[in-house]
Amino acid sequence: MGKIVAIGGGETGKPGYPVETPETNREIIRLSGKPIPRLLFIPTATSGSELYCSVIKSHFGGRLGCDMDILYLLDNSPPRREIEEKILSSDIIYVGGGNTLKMMIAWRKQGGDKVLEEAYMRGIVLSGLSAGAICWFKQSSSDSRKYTNPEAGLIKVSGLNFINALCFPHYHTEEARKPHLRELIKKTPGTAIAIDNCCAIEIVDDGYRIISSKSNAGAYKVYFSKGEFHEELIEQKTEFSSIGPLLSK
Repeated sequence: MGKIVAIGGGETGKPGYPVETPETNREIIRLSGKPIPRLLFIPTATSGSELYCSVIKSHFGGRLGCDMDILYLLDNSPPRREIEEKILSSDIIYVGGGNTLKMMIAWRKQGGDKVLEEAYMRGIVLSGLSAGAICWFKQSSSDSRKYTNPEAGLIKVSGLNFINALCFPHYHTEEARKPHLRELIKKTPGTAIAIDNCCAIEIVDDGYRIISSKSNAGAYKVYFSKGEFHEELIEQKTEFSSIGPLLSK
């Protein structure tokens, strides 16, 4: 039923930087099943940054041949009908990184969360990086407060809960992520999936696999059991594995 590709972090080819997740981006397109898929970029987390939009259009449209469109939700405040038409006519939804809390508030205020749930049920590919990865999960660790206060710590943000787990991006890239994960998972039932930059988890129906663009980038199952912290590297396989064991202790 559902198709999700959640990327822990990495560059998508902005000026002066390489494309760091090429394998994952090609898999997103393959998963759509279309030779020229309609890809809708949702840049809410960066307040519709035109630079970010141009980078995504250049990569997915110019390099990878997608039919591109963009859904601006903050400045334009489009009517619900337009949000539904754009999302549900797409083959791929790609959500950018940035301020997760701001993004989730805007989605819920404008009904985008309900439309994305319908997209998930229809099997439209849901994908994204950082904020665009963790939004599909139950909860996440987020640096959203730092956008207004650089000294602020990480916070917990509720996502759309299509995947019943916590999600932590940039796991070994940003120093504060691991201790915050340890603190949150100790207080939260279930497990967390921690994802390095240049790594992604692909979830199709009840199966998953890990995709990595760098040999040292991985994903981890993290949980507390009997008062002890566990961090287990998730094995990278070509075939899909059942997601059940990943979501349970």
